[in-house]
Amino acid sequence: MRRVALSLTISILMLTACTAAPTPTQIQQVTNTIAPSSPIPPAEMPTETQLQPVSPTITNTTVFKIIPGESKVTYEVGETFLNQNNRFSTAIGITSQISGEVYANLQNPPASSLSTIEVDISQFESDSSRRDNAIRQRWLESARFPIARFVPTQIEGLPESYTEGQEYSFRVTGDLTVRDTTKPVTFEVRASLSNQTLTGSATTTILMSDFGVGPISIAGVLQTEDTVKVTLEFVARQ
Repeated sequence: MRRVALSLTISILMLTACTAAPTPTQIQQVTNTIAPSSPIPPAEMPTETQLQPVSPTITNTTVFKIIPGESKVTYEVGETFLNQNNRFSTAIGITSQISGEVYANLQNPPASSLSTIEVDISQFESDSSRRDNAIRQRWLESARFPIARFVPTQIEGLPESYTEGQEYSFRVTGDLTVRDTTKPVTFEVRASLSNQTLTGSATTTILMSDFGVGPISIAGVLQTEDTVKVTLEFVARQ
């Protein structure tokens, strides 16, 4: 009886070994699966993020570039001429040296965005070359710091849908750098798109003292207000 049991056990073990052993073909198939002809090191295998499709937001975006010659930035500041019986007037300076891009998502307007906007403030011109030169050399020092930069950080109030030719109002907040000082600023914007051209204006007020450039005072001659109105009128095309 013990011999029969022993023989039966040996037979079961042999049968199990034969069943589990892979054939040469199976070995080759496994090898091909694990080690392809052009192996990819584990560190170079694409990640799950890399394998995701491109966002529809990117494919639906139209880029509009601000046209410098057709756009302008204007400053307006009140000034009192102490040597002219305290005559009050508004100084206005204009430059058309502007660059920047608008990334408009016409299928989903709230997904739209802006690039950094740069303005060459050394090119500001008013009705007085004497004022312009004093601003470049003494107060704004735009001869040394010619570029003012606005870096958008948030856009609020964009519509859920877009209609050709209709004007929309919204707000753009960002960081404005003048000389070596950066401050948060919010622009009130109005814009419309018609015939593949984006037009509009963006307005804000800033304090010269926030940027260390004023208010401007020339003893016995001139005194300016601290508040400056800044307006960007833009034309942008694809």
